[in-house]
Amino acid sequence: MTPPDRPGRPPLDLLRAPILGPFLRWRHARTVLQSIFLGLAILIILDGLFGPQLAPLNLAGVLPWVHWRGFVVLALLVIGNLFCMACPFMLPRRLAKRFLPASRSWPRVLRSKWAAVALLLLFFWAYEAFNLWASPWLTAWVALSYFILAFVIDGFFKGASFCKHLCPIGQFHFVNGMISPTEVAVRDPEVCERCRTKDCIRGRYAASPGASAEGPEPLPIRMDRKEGVAVLEGGAAPGRALGRRGLVQGGCELALFQPRKEGNLDCTFCLECIHACPHDNVGILVRSPAAELERDPVRSGIGRISRRPDFAALALLLVFAAFVNAFGMVEPVFALQSWMASTLGIPWESVTLALFFGIGLVVVPFGLVGATAAASRRLSGGGDSLSRRISTYGWALVPLGFGMWAAHYLFHLLIGGLTLVPLVQEYLADLGFSGGPAPRSGTGAVVPESWIFPVEILLLQGGLFLSLIVGYRIARREESAPRTAGLAFLPWAVLATLLTGLGIWLLVQPMEMRGTFQAI
Repeated sequence: MTPPDRPGRPPLDLLRAPILGPFLRWRHARTVLQSIFLGLAILIILDGLFGPQLAPLNLAGVLPWVHWRGFVVLALLVIGNLFCMACPFMLPRRLAKRFLPASRSWPRVLRSKWAAVALLLLFFWAYEAFNLWASPWLTAWVALSYFILAFVIDGFFKGASFCKHLCPIGQFHFVNGMISPTEVAVRDPEVCERCRTKDCIRGRYAASPGASAEGPEPLPIRMDRKEGVAVLEGGAAPGRALGRRGLVQGGCELALFQPRKEGNLDCTFCLECIHACPHDNVGILVRSPAAELERDPVRSGIGRISRRPDFAALALLLVFAAFVNAFGMVEPVFALQSWMASTLGIPWESVTLALFFGIGLVVVPFGLVGATAAASRRLSGGGDSLSRRISTYGWALVPLGFGMWAAHYLFHLLIGGLTLVPLVQEYLADLGFSGGPAPRSGTGAVVPESWIFPVEILLLQGGLFLSLIVGYRIARREESAPRTAGLAFLPWAVLATLLTGLGIWLLVQPMEMRGTFQAI
């Protein structure tokens, strides 16, 4: 598929790169990556349950909250949704698909992102209310709960219901992966037009009903106009349309039909479509970062995002959560919480935190975004609803939100990344391996501390720059005249600039050094 900003030029394809390409083409590449991360997850769970309960001395207190989150934003920034591809929670899910029926359809009332939005709100509150970052034991149980939920839900429901509709981590990757420089996409749309079997979504079979010398009979596929989902005629489930018999390669279980798929939203980078395509017509193509945020086509499995308020709510929640999550780690938050507790007469910290997150992640965003959308509509003279305008223009804030997430998470990784070295040495010593533990103290900075603030500012300002570009291009897409587009875009530019100012203020505050013994 040729990107619109490079007409006539075939895009770079990571599958055709040396070393990396052959590895990704290998059918067992994802299993190898998942197995590595499964091993790490087991170590984290065991150390979290049975190891020392001081977070800097426990793998469960350091790896998930310092290293994993930092590497997640780096991967999204440089490659794409690498961590969904290597997700260890999916190995037990594969086992569930073998031994459990997985025959039920996901309830229609839950076929949206509202459940995921609720789970994210719950997680952000629980993270602070229960000090998950400081409790290896609770961290281990969070990881175990993920394994159990993925196993049970995908063992009884068709497709990848847990990933698509519930997983909070996956939703973070889906939304922020929209700014990544790569996407899984078709190379030549004309090849897909000629394809009879549509293996990318139904799976590839060695033998199937109606098979002939030319391969299996084509399975009709239609688009559900309301939901924008590729539907296999006869009610068959995407991924293994004809059942298990004869299946040699699964197709996309998230119901993303490659010829009509757009970008990284809801894509786990599982690469099933790449392995299933009999024409070798699906690749991992390099594109302009954040380019998919500017467009509003009918997306397979989603529809138009401008008509999906649940997707807009998910994206905006993650944008504002980037700032609220950082605010929860700086000194002024404690004064605010004390003031709230004394003013409202509420002695329970968990209730005060619930109010804080409710205001910070629901009330304030709703007010700010609603006012911005109203101003944009008034200035441009538009007649659309506030919900439609928010669902259209709100996506412009995603790069800024990612910039704040990246600045925050990389702060912890860069300032405390090397704490892993003495921690692993002591872990091995506890298991009886020689070498002796290294000293336990020190921040373990990866780079000189004087470099960290400039890196944070660069990431935040880069996010603002991309948000302004995306916002203006959305306005040019929606409005007929350049002047009207500028007026429609202006309030969103003001909001993005104000959020950037807030982000800079947060970054200059002393921040808790979670996962280490020191703070700066």
